[in-house]
Amino acid sequence: MDRAAVEAWVAGYERAWRAPGTERLADLFTADAGYLISPWAEPLIGLASLAEFWAGGRDGPDEPFTMETEVVAVDWPNAVVRVEVEYAKDEPSRWRDLWVLRFDGDGRCAWFEEWPFSPRQPNGR
Repeated sequence: MDRAAVEAWVAGYERAWRAPGTERLADLFTADAGYLISPWAEPLIGLASLAEFWAGGRDGPDEPFTMETEVVAVDWPNAVVRVEVEYAKDEPSRWRDLWVLRFDGDGRCAWFEEWPFSPRQPNGR
């Protein structure tokens, strides 16, 4: 995984979030992927858990939001991505995240760790 491959993966993630259903997750994540939704959460393990989380965490494929990303670092098999998301309907509506990713040899994510912050947490609280 180089920077361009990570950027392509992130773009695929956004397309999957905007798509109906959760079938595209298998293109992005390994079958036994770990997905940590915040630094202290218990990780979700496997595509079924991830699909359930996604299905419950979004309003559907037409959910209005913007997403800006920047790949901060790539050191195979790891990458760090800075993400800023603004949801039109949610409160809090703005989030800044760091994603810590670990990929397998096929370019699918085996570990996804998210560090989300809203404007209500200016000092991490």
